[in-house]
Amino acid sequence: MGKKGGSLHLKREASPPFWPIHRKKFVWTVKPRPGPHPISRCIPLLLIVRDMLGFAETRKEAKKMISQGKILVDGRVRRDDRYPVGLMDVVSIPELKMNYRVLPFEKGLTLHPIDEKEASFKLCRIENKTAVKGGHIQLNLHDGRNILIRVEDPENPVEDKYQTLDTLMISIPDQEIIEHLPLKEGMSAIIMDGKNIGKHGLISSIDERPGQKRRRFLVSLKDEAGSIYQSILDYIFVIGDEEPRISLELEA
Repeated sequence: MGKKGGSLHLKREASPPFWPIHRKKFVWTVKPRPGPHPISRCIPLLLIVRDMLGFAETRKEAKKMISQGKILVDGRVRRDDRYPVGLMDVVSIPELKMNYRVLPFEKGLTLHPIDEKEASFKLCRIENKTAVKGGHIQLNLHDGRNILIRVEDPENPVEDKYQTLDTLMISIPDQEIIEHLPLKEGMSAIIMDGKNIGKHGLISSIDERPGQKRRRFLVSLKDEAGSIYQSILDYIFVIGDEEPRISLELEA
C-alpha cells in the first residue's frame, strides 16, 4: 500500500530563511504541524524555545519544558513542540513574566518583547466572511479562527460592519472582540510580506483600479520620517488608527 499524507521530515536547506538555525551543521530540522499558519509564515514552538529564547540547548530539553505546560501561545498552554507560531501570535512564559508578539521584519518573522497588558489581546485580519444558518455572519481570520457575529434581522443586518482585510482586536484566550479597525486611508498598518516587509506607517493612498482584484490594489504607506513604501493590499495588515495598538520595533 502506498504512503498516505505528507512528509513528517524537513531538511534545513528547505526551511524558511528566517528560521534561526544553522543551515549546514545538521541535515534535518523540526517540521511544524499543519495548523493555523503555513510553513512559510510560521516558526515551530521548539525553535522559539531553543534557538530564539535560548532556554534549552537540545530538542530533548526544549520538549520537556514545553510538555510541562510552561509555554503559552495566545493565552493557551501548548504542549506540542511542533506547534506553528505565526504572525501576531502572543508567546508567554508566566513563570518568568516574559511575553512576546510575533511581528514581521525585513527577513521574515521575529519575536518582539511586550508587556503583560499588551499580551492580553491580539490583532487578527479578516480573510473571508460567510453567511451561515439564520443569517448570521461568520468571520474567518488569518490565524484559522472563526468568529460568529449574530444578526437580529437578516434582511437588515446592521451588525454586518466588517469587511475582508479589516482587522479585529480580540482578547485572548476568550476571543471577545475589543475593537474593529477598518482598512482605509489614514490608518496605521504594517507590511507583512513582499520587498518592504516589516515597514510600517500610515496608509496615505489606496489605488483602486476598475477590473483589478481588490487584493492587488496598490497601497502607499508613509512612515514618521516621511519615507513612502508601496505594497499590494493583500500584504497590508492594519494595526491601529493614527496610533498603532501594538508596540513595534524601533527600526522596521
